[in-house]
Amino acid sequence: METRKTIILAAGGTGGHIFPAEALAEVLLARGYAPHLVTDDRFHHYNKNSQHGVLGQIPIHTIRAGNLSGGLLHKLKSGVSILRGIHQARALIRRIDPVAVVGFGGYPSFPTMAAAVWMKRTAVLHEQNSVLGKVNRLMARKVQAVATTYAATQQLPEIARLRTQRSGNPVRAAICALAHTDYPELPEDGILRLLVIGGSQGASVFSRVVPEAMALLPENVRARIRLDQQCRATELAEVRTRFSALGMQVDLAPFFTDMPLRLGAAHLVLSRAGSSSVAELMVAGRPAIFVPLPSATDNHQYYNAQAIEDHQAGWVMTQDAFTPEALASKLETLLRLPRRLSEMAANMHMLGIPDAADRLADMVLAAAGEPVAEQPGTPMMKENAA
Repeated sequence: METRKTIILAAGGTGGHIFPAEALAEVLLARGYAPHLVTDDRFHHYNKNSQHGVLGQIPIHTIRAGNLSGGLLHKLKSGVSILRGIHQARALIRRIDPVAVVGFGGYPSFPTMAAAVWMKRTAVLHEQNSVLGKVNRLMARKVQAVATTYAATQQLPEIARLRTQRSGNPVRAAICALAHTDYPELPEDGILRLLVIGGSQGASVFSRVVPEAMALLPENVRARIRLDQQCRATELAEVRTRFSALGMQVDLAPFFTDMPLRLGAAHLVLSRAGSSSVAELMVAGRPAIFVPLPSATDNHQYYNAQAIEDHQAGWVMTQDAFTPEALASKLETLLRLPRRLSEMAANMHMLGIPDAADRLADMVLAAAGEPVAEQPGTPMMKENAA
C-alpha cells in the first residue's frame, strides 16, 4: 500500500486560523495527501466537536509556543516556550517528513514555521486578513510562497511580493454551496431577515445595542424584522426578556449549528469583521454591517471591513459609533431600499472566491514541486497593491 505524502498545517488554535486550515485539509485529503495539523492547546477547548469533521480524520499535534508581548518576565518565559516549540517542531518534521509546511498565522504557528525554514523545507504562508499578521510578517521573507485573501494586503514585505498570489480565504464546504444560491427576494413591504453573529468577543456589545435599537424603531417597522442572534450564554435570559417586552419573536443562541441555512436565508448580517466571517459573507453574497473589534491586532478587523465598504458590499460602523440610534436609523433606511440591499449582495458575491481552498492547495503543491491537477475556476491573480 502506497504511503501518502504528508503536509503540515500550522495554525493558531482559534477559528480565524483553524477554519482555513480545515478547508485546505479537506482538499488535500481529496487529492491523496496526508495533512497534519500543528496547533496549540486552545484548539482542543475551542473545537470540541473536531472528531465529527475533517479535523477528526487527521493527526493533531500540539507544541509549545509563546507570545512575546507583555512584561520582561513574560517575555522570558515565552522565549523559552518558543525555543522548546521549535525543538518539538523539528523533531516532528524529521519524523513525518512533509513535502510542505503551511502556516496560517497566530503566534503558535511560529515555532513550526521557523523550524521548517531552518531545516530548508518548502514553506508557504496564508494570510486571512487585509493586514499581514505579526508571525506572517516575520516569515514572509523566508518562505517560498505567500497566499493572501485580499487583492491588497498591508505590511507585506517588498521582497515577498513576487512570491505572493491571491488565493482567497478558504471556507467550509457548506458555506461554499451558498455561492450558487440566489439572494432571497425582499418585497417593498416584506420581512427582512437579520442575522447577528457576534462571536465570543463581539456578542456583548450586540446584546446591548440590538435590543435598544429595536425599541427605537416604530412598531410597524419593527414588525418587519425577523431576527436570529448569537449571544453569550450568560446574557441569553436577559436579552430574551428585552426582546419579549417588545413583542418580538427572535431566535437566540450562543452558537447556531445550522449557520449555512440561516446565512442563506438572511437579507442582512450584523457581524464583527474577523477573517472567517468576512470570507463566508463574501462567498455567500450577503451584505453586512460590520462592527470591527477595536482591540484586534493592527486594527485588522477595521481594514477587513473597510475593504468591503470600498466595494459597496457592506458598511463599517466603528464600535464608538455603533449606537442604538445609529443602528435603528440604518435599519429603517434599508427597509425602505430593498433594491439597495440586493445590489450590495451582488457586489459582495463578486468579492467571494468559493474555490479558495483549491487555489491554495495548488500554490502549496506547486511550491513543493508536486503535480497540480487541473482545477475548474478562475486563474489566480498576482498581488500587486500595497
